[in-house]
Amino acid sequence: MNQGRTIALATSKIVAAVRGGVGWLTINQPERRNAISLEMWQGLADAAAAFEADPGVRLVVIHGAGGQAFASGADISEFEQQRANAEQKERYGAVAAAGRAGLAGLSKPLVAMIDGYCIGGGLAIALLADVRFASEGSRFAIPAAKLGLGYEYPGVAMLARLVGPSAAKDILFSARQLDAAEALRIGLVNFVVPAAELEARVGEYAARIADNAPLTIRASKAAAALFERYSRQADADAAEVEAMVNRCFDSADYAEGRRAFMDKRKPRFEGR
Repeated sequence: MNQGRTIALATSKIVAAVRGGVGWLTINQPERRNAISLEMWQGLADAAAAFEADPGVRLVVIHGAGGQAFASGADISEFEQQRANAEQKERYGAVAAAGRAGLAGLSKPLVAMIDGYCIGGGLAIALLADVRFASEGSRFAIPAAKLGLGYEYPGVAMLARLVGPSAAKDILFSARQLDAAEALRIGLVNFVVPAAELEARVGEYAARIADNAPLTIRASKAAAALFERYSRQADADAAEVEAMVNRCFDSADYAEGRRAFMDKRKPRFEGR
């Protein structure tokens, strides 16, 4: 891909470039299937801010490097040092939240170009996009229940609004992987195309948006965001969910889930 004009970031694991009015945002850790580390969450926030401030950028396309994954989730190798309990989860969460907020706060359209695995935190990023393209071989999952960690209210709400509560509960309870055809059927993605055509199709779609009236698009995105905004009652009740999520992060099951992942074995959960 022609990188165009590159934006300087503090990490090489996130690459931001501008080409033809389109901001191209690359998750760039292919050796780990683009697993998202703390420095990458910060890089996503910095890149989003740069694209938002650039009047030459009409929309942003986010994708993963390497052809194997959009993003395979959080970089679990960091969890023992960075996310081992509820207190560390708060610090980790603040940085990750800044990355998500930067992407969610874009007034310009965000298009996800998904090729390969889109798992956990990777799917959370894809859910922030306004439109999602996927290659035919892409796979989707939220494996939190296999690790014993809590999946917080905003992410669950975003998923449920997109695919409906029943499909969201299936995804979260089973932790199974969905193929691209099922993701399209339930509304998790907008378009599924052959992998060989993915970049060209997304490029054509991005060019179409870039040619349209930016003020109209910005107003449309703002209106849709207002429609999706959480109710005050849901925000108040979310405190109870947050307490349950913290209990997950302080649980013996979560420690077992991390150890089992590192040992490449099936975890033995006891509900404590």
